[in-house]
Amino acid sequence: MNLVDRFLHYVSFDTQSDELTNMTPSTPGQMIFAQALAEELKRIGLTEVTLDENGYLMASLPANIDKPVPVIGFIAHLDTSPDMSGRHVSPRIVKNYDGHDIVLCAEEDVVLRPAEFPELHHYVGQDLIVTDGKTLLGADDKAGIAEIVTAMEYLLAHPEIKHGKIRVAFNPDEEIGKGAHKFDVEAFGADWAYTMDGGEIGELEYENFNAAVARVTFKGRNVHPGYAKHKMINSIRIANQYAIMLPRWETPEHTEGYEGFYHLISFEGSVEKTVLTYIIRDHDRDRFERRKKELEHLTRKINNEFPGCASIEIADQYYNMREKVEPVMHIVDLVSDAMRAVDVVPQVKPVRGGTDGAQLSFKGLPCPNIFAGGLNFHGRYEFVPIQSMEKATEVIVQIARMAAEK
Repeated sequence: MNLVDRFLHYVSFDTQSDELTNMTPSTPGQMIFAQALAEELKRIGLTEVTLDENGYLMASLPANIDKPVPVIGFIAHLDTSPDMSGRHVSPRIVKNYDGHDIVLCAEEDVVLRPAEFPELHHYVGQDLIVTDGKTLLGADDKAGIAEIVTAMEYLLAHPEIKHGKIRVAFNPDEEIGKGAHKFDVEAFGADWAYTMDGGEIGELEYENFNAAVARVTFKGRNVHPGYAKHKMINSIRIANQYAIMLPRWETPEHTEGYEGFYHLISFEGSVEKTVLTYIIRDHDRDRFERRKKELEHLTRKINNEFPGCASIEIADQYYNMREKVEPVMHIVDLVSDAMRAVDVVPQVKPVRGGTDGAQLSFKGLPCPNIFAGGLNFHGRYEFVPIQSMEKATEVIVQIARMAAEK
C-alpha cells in the first residue's frame, strides 16, 4: 500500500476523541483503528508489536547494523479532534492545484479560498487532499501515522540503508490532552523520539507553551428583582467585572510567536452561580507563574468588594519541553540535517499549543515535533499536500540513516 492509499484508508476510521467519557481510549473507534494498525505493522514485517488495554500501540524495526546506535522513536496519535466530526470522511484529491478557489461542498457553499487561507499559494502545482466540507480530514494525525508506517516499510524493503533499532508508537487521546498520560516510556525503550504531529512542511518544534486551566466560581444571591435593592448579588455581573479586569490585548486573537495569553473558553451562569473557565498559556515559565498569580490576585480583589463571593482552582496541564530538549540539542540538529538532505528548509518555531512530546519529555523521553504536512486542522477546511507527506516520509528515513552514520 502506498503512502496516499494508506492515508486515505486511515481517515475512513472514526477516531474522534471525547473528554467526557473518562475512559482510555476515550472512544471505541480508536481501539478499532489501533487493532487494524497492529495487524498492518505485523504484515509489513515489524517486530515486538504490542497493543495494551488503553490503546497504546508499539512496535520495532530491528537494527541492521552491528555497531551500537541509539534507539530512536517515532510517535503519532490515533485520535482526531472533538471540534468537528470525523465520521464518514470523504476526501478527494485536487491534482495540480491551480491557485483558485476549491469548492468543497457546493450545496452548503463551503469553499476553500486563497483569499481566506493564503497558505494555499505555497502549494500551487501540487496535489492536495481536501474534505467534502462536511467533516474534518484527519491529517492531524493520520498523516503522521501514514508517514511513519510508510517509512518503516521503505526501510524494510531497502536493507542497504543501515540503521539502528527504531521504535514506533501510536497513542490515543492526544486531542484531549491525555495522549501521554498512560504512555509507558520504559517499555518504549527509546533514547529519544519525535512526534510526527506538526503542520506545514519544514516545521520543527522543540518549544511549546506552559499551560494551565483555571476555573473561577462566583456565588450570588437571587432575590425578586422588584425588591432586590441591597439584597441581590448577581454572580453574572460580578463575573463579567472580573473578566474585563484582565488585559484585553493578552488574548489569543491579539498574540503571536512567544506572546502568552489568557483565554476565556467558557462562561456559564445564573444569578446564583457563574463559572468562568480560562486556559493560561506562556512560553516563559516565570511569566506563566505570574499569570496564575494575577488570576488569584483578581479573585482576592473581587472578594474585597463582595466578601466570600469568588473562588479559584488552577491546575497545570503541561510545561515547555525546551528545558528538557536543550541539553540534548543534537536530536534537533539531526532533524535539521535530515530535512536539508531531502531539500526541505527547516522552519524552527515555537508551538503555540502543546504536543504529546511535551509531556513525554518531562517523563524522560526528549521528544521534539516534526511536520506531518497538514494545514487548517480541526475543521472542514483542513487539507494536506501529498508532496509534503512524501517529504515527511523521506525525513524519517533520513533520520534513521543519519543517526546510524553519526
